[in-house]
Amino acid sequence: MNDKQHTIKAPVTVSGIGLHTGVVATMTFCPAPVNHGYKFQRIDLPGQPLVDADVDNVVDLSRGTTIEQNGARVNTVEHTLAALVGLQIDNVLIQLSGPEPPIMDGSSYEFIKPLQEVGLEEQNALRNYFEIPDEIRYQDNPRGVEIAALPLDNYRLTVMVDYNSPVLGSQHASLTEMSQFATEIASSRTFCFLHELEALYKQNLIKGGDLSNAIVVVDRVVSEDELSELAEMLGKPKVAVKKEGILNNVDLRHKNEPARHKLLDLIGDLALVGRPLKGQILAARPGHAANVAFAKRIKKKMMEVDSSPVPHYDPARVPVMDINQIAATLPHRYPFLLIDKIIHLDATTVTGVKNVTMNEPFFPGHFPGNPVMPGVLQIEAMAQTGGILVLNTVPDPENYWTYFLGIDTCRFRRMVKPGDTIIFKCQLLAPIKRGIAKMSGKAFVNGKVVMEAEMSASIVKKN
Repeated sequence: MNDKQHTIKAPVTVSGIGLHTGVVATMTFCPAPVNHGYKFQRIDLPGQPLVDADVDNVVDLSRGTTIEQNGARVNTVEHTLAALVGLQIDNVLIQLSGPEPPIMDGSSYEFIKPLQEVGLEEQNALRNYFEIPDEIRYQDNPRGVEIAALPLDNYRLTVMVDYNSPVLGSQHASLTEMSQFATEIASSRTFCFLHELEALYKQNLIKGGDLSNAIVVVDRVVSEDELSELAEMLGKPKVAVKKEGILNNVDLRHKNEPARHKLLDLIGDLALVGRPLKGQILAARPGHAANVAFAKRIKKKMMEVDSSPVPHYDPARVPVMDINQIAATLPHRYPFLLIDKIIHLDATTVTGVKNVTMNEPFFPGHFPGNPVMPGVLQIEAMAQTGGILVLNTVPDPENYWTYFLGIDTCRFRRMVKPGDTIIFKCQLLAPIKRGIAKMSGKAFVNGKVVMEAEMSASIVKKN
């Protein structure tokens, strides 16, 4: 998985009809800055309002996921978002000249192709992953739906569908590496059963659907008269049923194409949590309503973790920066490089780890016989953690120094001794202006605060 954030190198445009609204629209993917995320912009409406791709903005789930904000609505966002997640693109502005992205061929492939052609651009910021900390589960017993997220240092998804149909029975689809999305999942098209078609038309949906962008599964015997009515409904001269039970002789791209498309939908809907995920997702009989309900549970957990004063630390997880990457960023060296790992880093917050051992060079001379880590070195370790945060805001951080200007409201709450693991969390108090950064910091051991302070530092370019 990519560590750095990415956008696209240049704008790229696709055009076509919307599946449910039947409105022809042009959609342009535009490069966006660090930490922008995914935003839609309705350029056909007064003021060209923005709509954040956020689960809290979901307003309708009839056959697709619809979001609304600032008086603007965007229908059927899941295929578009799945393409962006599948290519591990973090920051994009999606300008749309109508109410719904083009359905194209009913999959994500027609979005993947132009995005790959224009190319990705690496950005000078780390991806702000949300790592599933413990099991998150959703169940809808009447519908037989169950979705679970489990901790994993990767993003993997497995989907099972079962429609009790002689044509479309139990199917499974898995994605073990997101880099496989473009070749294994993206081309899987949307589908529905024949018995759903009439109901969808009566609901004024699938106005833009035809047999080139949706698989219609025929799960019962159909008379010639019904086929003629279907042809009229779909605006076709004639429709037929293939022996595999697919309407109008459409060839499946994969034997389990419906299950793969459900996995595609799940990826697109879970993009609405607003951050790239690390975890194992297991889903039985998912649909948009369940996906969005599950995404809300993930976001709730995400908010709980983010608001917790104590950072979560799993020593088994791969850090954001190891000691070699820290040494390549900071000018400090033994015995004065005082942090061992960076486990979180975004635009405003950093979390570092210091493992305190009896082999520290200061213990022989500091309270011999009663080893206690000096408070000034705790501050220095916190300052180095904050230095990583400050240097993350400039291009080419190796060309800059950070110098601390002041320390305020410093308090030592508990002694730190050999064997302790200190977790340092530093957060910007305000945007950096004129190279001056102000941040608050806390140090934790075993979930309790051992030290806290407010610090200020300057960023100075090397000669």
